[in-house]
Amino acid sequence: MNGYSELLNYFKELGTPLVNKVTNKALDQIDQKKKNIFPMLNVLITGGGFPSDGTILFNVTLTCLDIRDINKEVNTDDYWNNDNEVDNINFCLQVINRIWLQMLKDFADNNITASENPTFEIGTLMHANLLDGVTINFDVTIPNTTINLCQ
Repeated sequence: MNGYSELLNYFKELGTPLVNKVTNKALDQIDQKKKNIFPMLNVLITGGGFPSDGTILFNVTLTCLDIRDINKEVNTDDYWNNDNEVDNINFCLQVINRIWLQMLKDFADNNITASENPTFEIGTLMHANLLDGVTINFDVTIPNTTINLCQ
């Protein structure tokens, strides 16, 4: 089992029906292509460790992003503004929450654990396309079935 590629494939499968595009890039490279179709999910495995002989730990960052649509009309509502920021955050939070809940269910069936009670961060007007979104960071520990120390 190649845990790194397995995790990347797994998160791509989870995100594909929920967003228009799933990427695997550094956060500063997410918005490089002008032809990106939003909303999108970015999967980033930033590092990890070896907590025991039989497991591998991966640090995972999932970011869901959608593009801000600013209405050009005169702003008459100082509370809600003339854009879709709240809608973008609601949507991205829903995507991240759905992936997290599906992940916990799938992991329990496959002897995989994830960090408990991860927090999420909200970002607004990020990158060149003025993206809004939600990022969650967590750790995943998977069994290491590739290496057998008895051989």
